Amino acid sequence: MTIKNANDTLNTRMSGIISRVQNEHGMVRMIVILVGAFAFFTVLKPGIFLNPLNLQNIAIASPEIGIIAIAMMIAMLTGGIDLSIVAIANMSAITITTLYSGIVATNPESAAAAMPFIVLLGLVVGLVGGLFNGFLISYLGITPILATLGSMQIFNGLAIVWTGGATLYGAPEALAVLGKSAVAGIPVLFVLFIVAAALVAVIINKTPLGLKVQLQGTNPIAALYSGISPKTVLMGTYAIIGLLAGFAGILFLTRNPTASADYGSSYILLAIVIAVLGGTNPAGGFATVTGVVLATLTLQTVSSGFNAIRLSAYEYSLAQGTILIAVMIIDQITLKRRLRAPLIKQTHTAPQLVGK
Repeated sequence: MTIKNANDTLNTRMSGIISRVQNEHGMVRMIVILVGAFAFFTVLKPGIFLNPLNLQNIAIASPEIGIIAIAMMIAMLTGGIDLSIVAIANMSAITITTLYSGIVATNPESAAAAMPFIVLLGLVVGLVGGLFNGFLISYLGITPILATLGSMQIFNGLAIVWTGGATLYGAPEALAVLGKSAVAGIPVLFVLFIVAAALVAVIINKTPLGLKVQLQGTNPIAALYSGISPKTVLMGTYAIIGLLAGFAGILFLTRNPTASADYGSSYILLAIVIAVLGGTNPAGGFATVTGVVLATLTLQTVSSGFNAIRLSAYEYSLAQGTILIAVMIIDQITLKRRLRAPLIKQTHTAPQLVGK
């Protein structure tokens, strides 16, 4: 084995150790923060915060940002990032609204029958957007942040030209009905969110593509020597991200039956915050879907709590930043202690071995 291969193997093993530590720590951390935030606002404003309508609002508001955060997590798992997710989601929502309202205007009887195909086309728009990003990154070698920054501008520009900068009305009524539906008191949107998160978790943890994505993010050189094609992995990764973005566009319409080019303009930064809070390594290699789901619920809980105690959106942004910085500091301290522990143990055991 060459020195280079030995170093790659060592790096991969170290990344694996760090990955396990971060994954376990990330989920426990988010559970503690979520329970703590819930308890804090319950004590402060029990009448408002524990109101069933408020709890239902948390469950309804979480899915669209949660899906975007999961898509961001997948991009970060490969060591990349995707700034175009919201722009793709808006393109999907605009496509659905335009086609459906056009059919309703000309032939209302056939609109309901065509609705499933139109929604499916919204997913296809997301897939095409994701494949475009994958092509730029994997085949042309453009850095993910620059490739998706450029595509975000393209998609936003197309959306503005398409809509003339106006808000489009006329989304399928069935989507609005879906957004208001519940199963056993649980909003259908939240159920769809959990199902989508579970599917992504299975893809990442149980399929060959998911394992390749993790290895690609952990050590791209080792992945290449293992016979993994980075182009195929990245194309598959961004295709999934595009599909999730298309799904997020559909969720936009379930909550708000209008589409516009600037909907969710603040979601990208929030999705990055959620992904990192959920235990995703920004440098790639490890992440947990469960952690991202918990982080989504935590920030929605904090947002709802701030509304209950009548704090402003600016103070909520301040809280987001404070939580993120605090968690990063705790992560760094914990990681250094865990990595230092074996070295200290070796230092203490070495003289005994010499003595024998």
